[in-house]
Amino acid sequence: MIKRYSSRRESISDSLLNKKLKKAKAYDRIAGYFSSSIFEIAGEALDNIEGKIRIVCNSDLLPEDVKTAKRAQKAIRKEWCQSEPEKMDNRNFRFKKLYEYLVSDKLEVRVLPNKKFGLVHGKAGVITFNDGGQTSFLGSVNESKSGWNINYELVWEDDSKEAVEWVQEEFDALWNSSAAIPLPDFIIKDIKRIANREVVEEVDDFEEEDNVPAAANIESPIYRENLGLWEHQKYFIEKVYNNHKIFEGARYVLADPVGLGKTLQLAVSAQLMALYGDKPVLIIVPKTLMKQWQDELNDMLNLPSAVWDGTNWIDENGIKYPNRGREDIVKCPRKIGIISQGLITAKSESVDYLLSKNYECIIVDEAHHARRKSIDQNNNFYSFQKTNLYDYLLRIATRTKSLLLATATPIQLHPVELWDLLNVLSQGSDRVLGTKSSLWRKKGSINQGLELIKNRGKNLSATEKWRWIKNPFPPSDEGPNYSILRSSADMAEEAVVYPKQYNELKYQNKAAAGFLMNDFFELHNPYIRHVVRRERDYLENKINPKTGEAYLDTIEVEIIDEPPLKLTGYMKDAYDYAEEFCQLISNRVKGGGFLKTLLLKRIGSSIEAGKKTGLKLKNNWGENLNEISEEEDEEGSSGIKDLTAEEQKMLDKYVNALLSNEAEDPKFEKLVKLLKRKNWINEGVIIFSQYYDTVEWIASELSEIFTDQKIGIYAGSGKAGYYINNKFHKKTKDDIKDMVMSYKLKILLGTDAASEGLNLQALRRLVNIDMPWNPTRLEQRKGRIQRGGQRFDRIYLYNMKYKNSVEDRVHELLSKRLKNITAIFGQLPDVLEDAWINVALDQKEEAKKIIDKVPEKHPFEVKYNEKVEASDWENCTKILSEESKLKKLRSSW
Repeated sequence: MIKRYSSRRESISDSLLNKKLKKAKAYDRIAGYFSSSIFEIAGEALDNIEGKIRIVCNSDLLPEDVKTAKRAQKAIRKEWCQSEPEKMDNRNFRFKKLYEYLVSDKLEVRVLPNKKFGLVHGKAGVITFNDGGQTSFLGSVNESKSGWNINYELVWEDDSKEAVEWVQEEFDALWNSSAAIPLPDFIIKDIKRIANREVVEEVDDFEEEDNVPAAANIESPIYRENLGLWEHQKYFIEKVYNNHKIFEGARYVLADPVGLGKTLQLAVSAQLMALYGDKPVLIIVPKTLMKQWQDELNDMLNLPSAVWDGTNWIDENGIKYPNRGREDIVKCPRKIGIISQGLITAKSESVDYLLSKNYECIIVDEAHHARRKSIDQNNNFYSFQKTNLYDYLLRIATRTKSLLLATATPIQLHPVELWDLLNVLSQGSDRVLGTKSSLWRKKGSINQGLELIKNRGKNLSATEKWRWIKNPFPPSDEGPNYSILRSSADMAEEAVVYPKQYNELKYQNKAAAGFLMNDFFELHNPYIRHVVRRERDYLENKINPKTGEAYLDTIEVEIIDEPPLKLTGYMKDAYDYAEEFCQLISNRVKGGGFLKTLLLKRIGSSIEAGKKTGLKLKNNWGENLNEISEEEDEEGSSGIKDLTAEEQKMLDKYVNALLSNEAEDPKFEKLVKLLKRKNWINEGVIIFSQYYDTVEWIASELSEIFTDQKIGIYAGSGKAGYYINNKFHKKTKDDIKDMVMSYKLKILLGTDAASEGLNLQALRRLVNIDMPWNPTRLEQRKGRIQRGGQRFDRIYLYNMKYKNSVEDRVHELLSKRLKNITAIFGQLPDVLEDAWINVALDQKEEAKKIIDKVPEKHPFEVKYNEKVEASDWENCTKILSEESKLKKLRSSW
């Protein structure tokens, strides 16, 4: 029998849904978008159902997202969080009910991607009664409060056998589809969290909560718009915050390799310390990373901040604050201020004013730039020349409670460079290297300390070992023997020096001291306690007890090894002229290699970039050189305002050679062949270059060949967008990211602006059109696709270079030792950039000397602090008021 319902005539929820469900033992429902508000409409009726409630509903999941169960669950999690369920009205009652149903297995929900069957406009249900009878209904009504009680809806009920079977068949087809995904555990836990959610209105009250790191971040964009934080990130954040509260501050070197999220760990730590105390937070980073830092604070954590551009503070909204003098650097309009390392390197007067303030926390990114200028071959490690940054950090370190230094390469050439970083941390904190009388910091014993770690204290007597152990004495949480000894000496946790000599220890305490001597030099020395480094291999193999799976998904990297590309004819002539020009310039330039290698870097990227740069310099050397130096983040032209006649002649030869022929660049030809290989475009490709000239040219040319594809560009200064049929469409960088992650854009070209802080897990292959001379950038590029959420367990890299180019010659020098070096350091140390410059200037022997300084076997086999523990942030129910948080963080210095 057919019965028709109209919301204009009656309450459909009363006359159909509630009435029928009160007599039901099972309920199968095809919904559009599922909503928990159903429990407001039919909660009591649903309670009466003894059997199963099954709902299949829509999702904006894409077919690519459901190729693996893990990726599908992450995509559903992201969609759930972006719907902002924590902001729904009357959520507590509904979410408690929903959680009870889900965990009791009474309710099961499966999610179906829209693109599998299209948007589920067909809404239907089958109700099975206690007596075995059944009825079915079809209509426009969705599974929501507005659908059943507010909207204008039409529903037809039909209890005939044919109708019930027909609707059941439709439900079963959707329910059993291979594309239908169960609700992830995260969503079920989040439903419970939201059901018990409380908001803490005042920051002062918030500081007393048990799980402050979680409470401040569980509803931040990193969790609600992305996939949250990894466990190793949460471990470091909690460690830093607890040290900041309990002791005189946190002092750590964060040395995780590129791609493991150092910036976010530091950013969250900065936020927590800014909220905890009243003093400002200062972040010191390379100039090229300032905007990335500010964007990441804002986009991932909703944190306001200001950057100092050399003369003015600029906040997260781009508002520039008026400057009345260099001293305005200490008048930051936000609690968190970001400055460039370049100001310190150049000895800008403005940074001296910063030494007059006290800070809650100071963070230094790429901290290996704070180093000694050379390594003393006679092992006189205490007396050395410092870089300006190192010298400045030694002074400002005494002005802050907490100090965090971040670098993926804490050791560039020699382990003493790690002591240098700990030396910075130790200024104003005896907990790091002990007091002035400590052997770890005493003049003349630095190298001995490093050797003791290497040989695990071998050949030392117990008395001698104790002298190294007692100052600084490890805290109780390092192990039971440290706890016993502290307790027996009434030694407070904040105390640094153990009060007794070895011969003064009682028998039982000597026994405890003997036990800890077994592994102190290997596992509990000051370096281990203040350096945190988790290798990717460690995280990929360490099992999380909460999930039974590794802390990090394993993503293998395969390098496509093919011969370098040949330069012939006019292109080979131009490259030779570029080398001769650089040789002539190097005879006049002192210092850095910017001018000495300018043309070689550009033509090494692409013939097009080499041509455009040559023409700019030929037409107006002085003005265009300044423009190029800004692109390279270099300080001007090193004093060369005009070219000599010989230099000008060589530059003319170079430009004329490039203008004399229009033969195809072999790099472009090779790229087209790669993109035509099976699955390359379908599975997604990111193509990197240092230079926008190269990126723009390739994107434009590719759009004429692959006419059915959008060719994306991700670059700074408003240059993001995509080409299609050689027409450029300007977009924001966020637009481009969204297009990539929704698989609407499968070929993306990026400058190194895309190598930091950008998640491109939707792409499988990476092509380096050029090889950056700073090795860290190669790792940063790879980190864009070798990251959590990558839908493939193997990614592919292809590095392009011309035969006999600088890049090819350097690779030849490094190739025999490359595997050893990267195994030791995790990545190539930045100092090898000097080797590239030497090769470019035909100083091969000098390059060899630099490479030979990098030890094949690391002399300091320190086992870094690799700890990572499972944290329960996802169940945090007390949340800090966003308004209260922003009010404090928007306060000025």
